[in-house]
Formats: sequence, structure tokens, C-alpha cells
Amino acid sequence: MYLLLTTTCFNSLYRYYYHQSEDVRLRLNSISRLSTIAAALGPERTRNELVPFLVDMNDDDDECLMAVAEHIPSLVTSVGEDEFVHALLLPLESLSTVEETVVRQKAVEGLVKVGERCDRASAMEHFCPLVKRLATGEWFTARVSACGLFACALEKVSSNGNGGEEEKKMIVQLRSLFGQLCDDETPMVRRAAATNLGKVAEASVEDKQFINDEVLKWFGKLTADEQDSVRLLAVDDCVSLSKLVSEEERLKSIVPVALKFSSDTSWRVRYAVAQQIYELCEIIGADFAREDLFPAYENLLEDAEAEVRIAAAAKVSKFCALAGPERSRENIIPRVRELAKDASQHVRAALASVVMESAPTLGKEETVNQLLPIFLVLLKDEFPDVRLNVIGKLDQVNEVIGVDTLSKELLPAIKDLAEDRHWRVRLAIIEYIPILATQTGESSFLFSKEASTSDSENNSAEDVLNSLCLRWLADPVSSIRQAAGQNLQNLTALFGSAWAKEHVIPKLESLLQTEKNYLVRVTVASTLGMLAEKVDEGDITGTLFPIAKAAAADSVANVRFNIAKSLEKMAKSVSAGSAIRTEILEVLDGLKADADVDVQFYASEARNAF
Repeated sequence: MYLLLTTTCFNSLYRYYYHQSEDVRLRLNSISRLSTIAAALGPERTRNELVPFLVDMNDDDDECLMAVAEHIPSLVTSVGEDEFVHALLLPLESLSTVEETVVRQKAVEGLVKVGERCDRASAMEHFCPLVKRLATGEWFTARVSACGLFACALEKVSSNGNGGEEEKKMIVQLRSLFGQLCDDETPMVRRAAATNLGKVAEASVEDKQFINDEVLKWFGKLTADEQDSVRLLAVDDCVSLSKLVSEEERLKSIVPVALKFSSDTSWRVRYAVAQQIYELCEIIGADFAREDLFPAYENLLEDAEAEVRIAAAAKVSKFCALAGPERSRENIIPRVRELAKDASQHVRAALASVVMESAPTLGKEETVNQLLPIFLVLLKDEFPDVRLNVIGKLDQVNEVIGVDTLSKELLPAIKDLAEDRHWRVRLAIIEYIPILATQTGESSFLFSKEASTSDSENNSAEDVLNSLCLRWLADPVSSIRQAAGQNLQNLTALFGSAWAKEHVIPKLESLLQTEKNYLVRVTVASTLGMLAEKVDEGDITGTLFPIAKAAAADSVANVRFNIAKSLEKMAKSVSAGSAIRTEILEVLDGLKADADVDVQFYASEARNAF
């Protein structure tokens, strides 16, 4: 039965392609079953029938061709032993020469996977000649694909350096061909060569003379290319080649190129340098980088193009750690101060996400004097993403400057952000409050009942916190209201039942009694259940349950069925057989008889849980 089904699939695949079914989905469905078909056909029929069919297949749809290129490598276990894997090279070779880029890329990936399964003899007989054919192809697409195969071919032929004369001759030929591609007349080929130069060098890592004499020569040609699309890809080679050459060659051949690229006329090249310069500095060491590469990075922070400044700003904290506190204070922080006022909101957003990570490097005093003013400027930025990125890093600076200083500095900003017109900013502040509370404790400036009254409005921190909670619970955005309830639950878990009883529960009771907006009352009703999971049983009996019992008579059904959900949580949080549980169940029985079907449903669900 299985063989019959598979034969039918193969016949369907044959019919769809030789009669060119116009339904692409049917063709894709057939292609997706290649592994199943091959497994049923067996290794010999797969090699003799399925693979030749794939070679001859001529599809004009790029999606189908990409699917074929993606599925052919999965047949490596279906063609027999590794000595037969080379049979899959031919269909992939034809796919690697098509015009569509994504198809070629999939074909090259497949060729590499198949090539890695070939042994040395098979690589010499089949894989390397394939690479040579592609590298000398008349059409540029073949030569582009060839660039991605040289590293695999060289690794196979030169593995362990135990090859004979034929292998050594093949290595020389492959290297020579790759060198020609580095100087190809077509920019797309040179781009592919630049992309794979580092991989070719890694494949020949044991031959230091080849890297120093040939690879660095090709590298020099690519870095001087007239096309900026080639030069920017050569930037990546600066890092990969730096790991393979000696320190002398690094300083002689690679660092000067990076410096030249940092002031390249093309902003895309400078952008690539800004992304890679930190990795290069790490490789050559801070002592050597301090003289040349650090000034180059500092200039990138002031680049005329916003994209370059974005990439450079994202590396600020890493460079501060590498440069040390003194150089950071004198050369990097002044430029960061200007970036905080940059005309591009994306530059400011990139800076906001990393600037406070420099606090451990600078230390407490310099962080307070230098970074905190920048931090507060970004916290009040008009662009919401900037504010969000800053809020996400608030906890990192606490450990450096101390929570008391931070709390006093942040309190005015938090009050402003609590009313931010962008709801995601308000949500980020809500999520930050428990983190700050964890680090500061109940007696901190933000959460203490006896906090000082030093702010301009002469409000205590208790009033500030309660005010924030009330605003968030009554927020017009549902996600904010839900997060506000979760926030109160987290604070209760942190500060304890007594804190909630004194600071939170009275406010919730007031909202249920006086708030006209039923959505707010719904939120409060849900919050009662959240708090029930964190407070003591005595507080459920004395405060939460009486409030919920009164709210069970609310005029809006949505409030009543949320009360039913909260009563279930209260009942689970008290002792079985206790008087308070009996009272809770009685209220639920009353809600089961409610006129609204939704209230009846949720009350029954809660009641049936017991």
C-alpha cells in the first residue's frame, strides 16, 4: 500500500511537471514529498530515476525552484552510502545558475551540505570540478554561486594537510580561480567574493603564507574597489582576517584599511565600519586601538549621516568599557551628550537603549554627574521609543548610583510618564515599578508612608504612589488597566499584606463605590481576586470579601461576573471548611440565580470548583 501510494506521488510529480500544471500549490505539494518518494523508491531508483528527473525538470516558477533546491539536500540519506551523495550535485548545479537570487542562494546552501557529506575522493572527482565549472561560467550567476563553494571545496581537499600531489594541484587551481573572481569584471561577483573571502581564509588557516601573500592581496583589491557595495562587504573581512593573521600583519594591513573605511565617501561603508569597529578593537587590543581606532569611532559618533550615528551609538557602552573611565569621560561622554539632543529620533532611541550600561565603567560619581543628566533628557524625549528604551534600562543604573538618589531624581519623571499620551510608555512604567520596588524596599522614597515632601507640589510619596495606581486602574486603555492590577499584586507580594491593607485596598473600595465608569469597576473587581492570592486569610475575611460581597450587587453584569471570578480565588485562598469559605459560596449561589446568563455561567464555574 505504501509503495503504491509513493508510486502514485511520483507519477503525480511527473505529470505536474511534464504537463506543466498551472496550479503552483499542486507542484509545491509534490516537491514537499521528495523525501517520502525517495525513501519508497530505494537508493538505486532514486539515483537512476528521481535524480535525473530533477535534473531535467524545467519550471518557470521561482517558488517551485526554491522548494526543489531546499528539499534536494534532504535526499542525502536516500541515495545510498556517502559514495553516492555526489549524485545530488547535478540538479543543484543547474539551480545555482538561475537568475533569481533566492533560488541560487538555496542551491548554494544545498551544494555545501552535499559537499560536506562527500569524502575526499568524491570531492576531488565531483565536487571540485563542479566548483571549477561554475567559477569559469560564462554567465555571472554561475560565478556568483561558485564564490560560496570554495571554502567547502578547500576544506575537503586540504583536510589535515595529508593530500597527495593531485590534491595539492587542485588546491592551487581553486585558489587561483577564487583570486580571479576577486578581480572579476562584474560587481556582483566581486561582492560574492568579498562575502566569502573570510571563509576561504579560514579553510586555509594552516597555510599562513597563503593568507599573508594571497588572501591579503585579494583583500587589498576588494577594499579599493570602485563599488561601495563591494567595499562595505570587505569591512566584515577586516574582522575575520584579523583573527587569522599575526599582530604585525594586523597592524600593517588591516587597521589602516579600517581607518580608511571610517572616513569613506560612502555612508554605507562607514555604517558597516561602525557596526564592526568594536569587534576589531577587541581583537587588536585596547592598547593598540586607543591610538588609531578609538579616534575613528569617536568621529563616527559625529558622522553626518544619521544611520552611521545610530550604529555608532549602539556601541557606546562597549567602547566605554574598552576605553576605561578616563578616556570615556574625556572623549566619548561629551559626544554622547550631543547625541542625546540629536535631530534624528532613531539616533536618540539607539543611544537610550545602551547609554546607562556605561554606568559600571564610569562609577557612581561620574554616573551622577555625567550620565544621569543625559538619562533624564532622554526620559523626557518627545519620541515614545526613546522613552521606552530608557525605561527598560532603569534597573541597570540603580546598582551604581544608589536607589535613594535615583528615586528622588526619577520621581518627577515617573509622574509625567504615568500620564504619557502613548500607552506603551505608560505600560513600561507600570512594569518598572515592581523592579524598582524590589531594589528599594518598602521604606524607600517611592513606597514609604513617611516619605519626605521635598517635591514641588509638596505631595508625599504615598500620595504619589496611590495617585499613580488610581490613574492606571482608570486608564482608557484596557492593557494598562490589566497591568495596573498585576502591578498591585506584585507590590503586595513584595511588601506584604499589611502594606496592601493600608495603602491599596481602601482605594479599591472607594473606586467600586464611587466610580461611574463600569470598565474601571471591572478592573477593580479582577484586582480583588489578584490580591486575594497574596494577602493573609484574615485580610480576605476582614476586608476583601466584604468589598466583593457589596460589589456583587453592582448594576453592571460585567462587574458581577468578574466578582464571581474573584470570589473563586478568595475561596481557594482560605481554609477548607472555614466560615468565610461558606459565606463566599453562599454569595456565589446567589450569583448563580442572576438574571444575566454570563453571570450565571461564571458563578456556576466558580461554585463547581468546590
